[in-house]
Amino acid sequence: MMLCPFCGHENIEGVDECEHCECSLVDVELLVPATPVERDLLRDRVGSLKPRVPLSVAPDTPVGRVLQRMHENSFGCVGVVQEGRLIGIFSERDALLKLGKHAASLRDRPVSDFMTANPKTLQADAKIAFAVRHMDQGGFRHLPIVSESNELVSVLTVRDILRYVAGRMGAAPLTATEA
Repeated sequence: MMLCPFCGHENIEGVDECEHCECSLVDVELLVPATPVERDLLRDRVGSLKPRVPLSVAPDTPVGRVLQRMHENSFGCVGVVQEGRLIGIFSERDALLKLGKHAASLRDRPVSDFMTANPKTLQADAKIAFAVRHMDQGGFRHLPIVSESNELVSVLTVRDILRYVAGRMGAAPLTATEA
């Protein structure tokens, strides 16, 4: 058996792709950590970063209200939750690309019309390297962290990752006002 270095799933020796996370296993032998930071990224789990408790809204919440909550809470995204389960995410990028200059006239429409449905998610026990890979490949700045039953638990941000890496490199941690 071969362990996926990104999610820890056991795969049959010789497969090219992890059956769980679909990451390439072709170059697994190249994933030997070259630095202590790389070693930590491959060892530590997303939950250790203590991602923020997310904002969440119902799918029928008017997008104008969602934008107001995001602004009031200085948060770049909200989880769209129905019956306790994550069904989508609405981010600043969605606001810019899907609402744009028409935001004022669309403010009463439901957020579900503009959300990214079925977003890529991880669980808190995923390795940080796996989160970095997903965020990089997908161009995400926010990654929802969910429970086994797809309940929104937290949101991992690029800032969480940068703070982690900076701390591993010996840089002084950011204060709350600098973050």
